[in-house]
Amino acid sequence: MSAPCVFDIFVADGFVLTEFAGVVEVIRLANRINASPLFEWHVRSATGGQITASCAVTVDSTPLPIRPDADYLLVLGNSDPDCPALSLGKALANYTSRQARVVLLSEAAARYISETKGDPGTHTTHWENRTVLMERLGLFDTKATLAVESGSIITCAGMGATFDIALSIASQHAASSTMTTVADILLHERVRHFNTLQPFAGKEVTTTGDTALDACLALMQDNMEFPLPIGEIAQRANLSKRSLERKFNRLMKMTPNGYYRGLRLNKANNLLLNTAMRINEIGLACGFPSGFTTIYREAFGMTPNAARKKGRIK
Repeated sequence: MSAPCVFDIFVADGFVLTEFAGVVEVIRLANRINASPLFEWHVRSATGGQITASCAVTVDSTPLPIRPDADYLLVLGNSDPDCPALSLGKALANYTSRQARVVLLSEAAARYISETKGDPGTHTTHWENRTVLMERLGLFDTKATLAVESGSIITCAGMGATFDIALSIASQHAASSTMTTVADILLHERVRHFNTLQPFAGKEVTTTGDTALDACLALMQDNMEFPLPIGEIAQRANLSKRSLERKFNRLMKMTPNGYYRGLRLNKANNLLLNTAMRINEIGLACGFPSGFTTIYREAFGMTPNAARKKGRIK
């Protein structure tokens, strides 16, 4: 019987429980199905002890080993994108020098990209963090895919895609029938490939059943920093402005301007609550070069500063 494949899972206060479950439940279920354990996992942190997730759930952890013997180190994302514990340069080297593979999720991937100053085109992160990298560091070439493998480092979007990544990695160490059963238990109909585009990061929107309207929605989604005039959007979809307004009224129950503005405000709200970007940077990134605070207050009933003080949510 071969030794189990060992996963070290690194967490810091504010870690994302969705990502923790995405790793642990996949390998736990694989062990349950198999006659003998296929996987072993250890929860690690900088100093050990209890670590609290962004949703207030706590887990026990042990310190990162100086001489790790795990096959994988998975570093989970965090509700605080500037969490200092995500700076793991030396620790990552300890793992890769021992032939382990390192998997960096969402904010951990963004931190790695910003600190290593390597080719951003060989890495990815969650679309929220891609926006921060573009605005702060001018890194426009990070991938919009779920995951990118570059040598011993795998950067990932994290969040719900963690299940896809964990299923893909585990399938390299378990029978395909075992991992198919795991996916079925999780009601995970299709394991998305690393190259799959993140839904908000460029994947074409196809929600209405109207091809022309879908094309207009995609144009709006792809042009939030510098919003296009509604007339130009209609023209690109070979529609008159009036025809587009009728389609929106019939299928979306709102105006094109209202939808476009709401899309940009929702993105702004996500960035406000889940990143440390400055408020004026968020306004610019979402197509509000002036008056952002007033517009935000009208939409959400409080100023951006007040919303941020209530705490980040992820």
